[in-house]
Amino acid sequence: MDGPVEILLTALAMAVAIEGIVYALFPEAMKRMMAKVMVQPAGSIRGAGIGAAVAGVFILWLVRG
Repeated sequence: MDGPVEILLTALAMAVAIEGIVYALFPEAMKRMMAKVMVQPAGSIRGAGIGAAVAGVFILWLVRG
């Protein structure tokens, strides 16, 4: 069974790979999205980040049990 460090590194590697694929396939859409993010208040971005982190941990919990 994988230990917690291996699970964390696997999840991190998958996230980086998926993000890289999105940037490679849709560079113009990513540029537009980043421009929209730049004008958002920091609190909104922080809230979205916390929400994404919680969702990711929940999904890992469901999958890895």
